[in-house]
Parts: sequence; structure tokens; C-alpha cells
Amino acid sequence: MTAAPERSAPPRSSRYYRPRRPISLAVLLVGFVLGVAGGLYTAWELAPVEEVDTAPWQLSRQGQAEYIVAVMLAYSQDSDLSRAVTRLLELRVPDPIQHVAEVACDLARTGYVAEPGGDRAIRAMMNFYQLQGRTGCADQLMPGVPEPSPTFDLVIAATPTLPPPPTKTNTPEGFIDGPTATPTVRVAPTVAPQQRFTVVRLERFCDADFAATMEVYVQETGGTPLPGQRVRVRWNDGESIFITGVKPGRGRDYADFTMEPDISYTVDMPGLSDPSDVMISSGCFDATGEQTRASYRVVFRPSF
Repeated sequence: MTAAPERSAPPRSSRYYRPRRPISLAVLLVGFVLGVAGGLYTAWELAPVEEVDTAPWQLSRQGQAEYIVAVMLAYSQDSDLSRAVTRLLELRVPDPIQHVAEVACDLARTGYVAEPGGDRAIRAMMNFYQLQGRTGCADQLMPGVPEPSPTFDLVIAATPTLPPPPTKTNTPEGFIDGPTATPTVRVAPTVAPQQRFTVVRLERFCDADFAATMEVYVQETGGTPLPGQRVRVRWNDGESIFITGVKPGRGRDYADFTMEPDISYTVDMPGLSDPSDVMISSGCFDATGEQTRASYRVVFRPSF
């Protein structure tokens, strides 16, 4: 007696039977969205990228324009043509002087001229390239205005006039024989008072990545950066003058100075501020416990 052949089970309808997947597509999609959102939040909020030691030619178009403004304002202060051209060569453009004229043209066409210091910055650029025999559209957009000359007060000072020598001629009746007052003009120039600055913030900090660094910021009252400002650091047997804004990667109002250990320093703006309190770069430990030397952050703003 032979066994009856086994009958295979009928195939299940695809309506009710589907093969199981180890991972759901919906879970993958949700995980992907959460991962992207978390990465963006970390990159933008928790640990944003900081520009450090960015070369001028690597800056954006706006960043390069701000760099040129800082260089031109520095040139208007020290008139050092060689230094200005050397700094402009860092932009790696074919003709740096004509490039200044083009940037001045672009800025003159925008609302930059109405910003604090904008008019002064563009005219500094115009003065630079015009002295090198170049021209640009800023020459028509901002026609040259002569530099304001000092104003004068007219002070009338009475000076005696000696009487004429005696003669045989009778003195007419009513004539007063004696010294007479003759008005003489003495010109006394008056100079407008310079803007005064004061140190509104001076703090000591410890960071191994920026050891023994004096960070100086010069700003408007509301915190607007002021590039091209002269800053002076003094110590017992020397001094150093540098300009804000020549490191645009750190800010248009930024300048720095490397401090030597255990030397007393003060910082000021020549003719515009009093010296700061004394700063000394002594040893310290940063937040990670690494031993380094202390740094300082100094902020200047107008005192009125």
C-alpha cells in the first residue's frame, strides 16, 4: 500500500501575505531626517566653524572689500605706500591698484557711503589710486571735495602808532597829538576737538590656542566695528603701533599684539585715549587644564 503524495499548500494571496523586511523604510526616513537636523544644529549652534588665519584672497567679495577699506584707512594714517601695496598683493589680483578703484566704484554705488565712516573710507581709496595715476567711476559719483581747512578767529589787537615828528607847521585845531589805535588782524587757528575713546572692557583670559595675545577691538558706541584705527602698545623700553581691520577673518575692528612673559604693557589710541591699566602675561591654565600664558581682551569705544 503506497502512501498518498503530499499535497502542497495553496499559495497565499499577496493581499494578505507579504515578505517581512528587517528595517522599515519609514524608520530609515525618520532617522535620516533626525540625523541631518542634529548635524545642522551642532554645526550652526553648538560648534560653529570659526575662521582663523584666513588669507585675504580666500575671503568673499564683501570680505575682500572690507580688507581693502582697512588697508586704505591705514595708508591714510601712515602714508606707507610700500606696506599698502604689499597688503594689496595678498589679494592675488592682476592689478591691485586698479582693483582698489573698482571696489571704490562698487561701494560708491551702494548705501555704504551712508554708513559710519563710509564716505571717509571711499575718499581714502580714491586718494590712493588717484596718486598712482588711476581713475574710476567713484571720481564722478563722489566728486572731489577739498579738505576742510582750519577755521580762524579774527582777534583785533590795538597797537599804538607813534606820533609824527615835530614840525614848524601849526597843529590844526581839534587834532589830538598822541598815539592812535590802529586795528591789526592776528590770526589764531582753531582746531576741532578730536574724538575721545575710552576702555570699556578689559578682561584677562586663558586659552592655549591664543596664548600671550593682546586682542584689541575699536568700535562705535553701539558696537559697530571701526577699521583703520591706530592702536599703540607700550612697555618699559619700547612701543608698537598697529591698525585695526587688517585681519578681516577676526573682524573689522580687530587688531592684536603678542606679549612677552612677565613684561608690563599698556595700550591706548594715540591722541584719542588715555593708557589702559597694566597687563602682564603670566602663567595660567586654560579650561582643559593645559598650562599656557595669559591673554587679554581690550575694547575701545567713544567716551561720549
